[in-house]
Amino acid sequence: MKSIVVLGSTGQLASELRDISNLEKQYQFHFVSRNEVNFESEIEIKNYFSNLLPKDTLGIINAVAYTAVDLAETEIAKAKSINTVAPGIISEKCNQLGIKFVHISTDFVFDGQNSKPYLETDPKNPLSVYGKTKSEGEDLVLQNDKNAIILRTSWVYSKYGKNFLKTMLRLSSERGEISVVDDQIGTPTWAKDLANVSLEALTSNLSGIFHFSNEGVASWYDFAYEIVSLSNKKCKVKPIPSASYPTPAKRPSFSVLNKTKIRNSFQFQNYHWKDRIPLVLSELI
Repeated sequence: MKSIVVLGSTGQLASELRDISNLEKQYQFHFVSRNEVNFESEIEIKNYFSNLLPKDTLGIINAVAYTAVDLAETEIAKAKSINTVAPGIISEKCNQLGIKFVHISTDFVFDGQNSKPYLETDPKNPLSVYGKTKSEGEDLVLQNDKNAIILRTSWVYSKYGKNFLKTMLRLSSERGEISVVDDQIGTPTWAKDLANVSLEALTSNLSGIFHFSNEGVASWYDFAYEIVSLSNKKCKVKPIPSASYPTPAKRPSFSVLNKTKIRNSFQFQNYHWKDRIPLVLSELI
């Protein structure tokens, strides 16, 4: 039985992949935690490939990332190690071993100045340290492994870990009113859907960059309003401009991803973001 290695074990994507792996009989899954491999260490990453990687590995999904967008503005070296250097090493090793590599990236590689959904070929211009380190990680992956797949996604949430949906549930339980920015536009993505697409990408013979999110367009305010409304919280959601909620890292004001390429390349059913929230809420109750 062939093995699929997931780098990461407790994040949203890795947790959803673990749930899928419990039902999957075709492959043996191995989840690599940060306790097993320090992804800030080039030596430890290389040692994993030399001594610990299962011999029958079909492919690797990189679900490890430094995603603390604001903290990255000061923890630049850490963000670069995990988001840039590590994917570069992993892609190089996968290329040498003939192992399929799927790397997860972000809508934050764009500056948000588009007026229509971003294509995979649109110029990158990240506004933050997080976006820049992810963009540079993409460049290394493509440079080192022509067979790799990069999946850019956006606004990921699930029942696992820390994410916007769970934060809104908590705040709407504690407060009578919450304020959420309404001038940053993108698309929420359920991590379970991303996990399924990641597996399809891993077992394909395709390569290059693909965009995946759920369908539809939303502001963070729209997303929050839907969460609070569907969870029947007695809390008012108030729209505010980004200028009223300054953050250390600048966010793209528009980062909707065009998914035409992935729709034409893979066989999967996508869903509108509003249709996925009730499923996650049901998992949390």
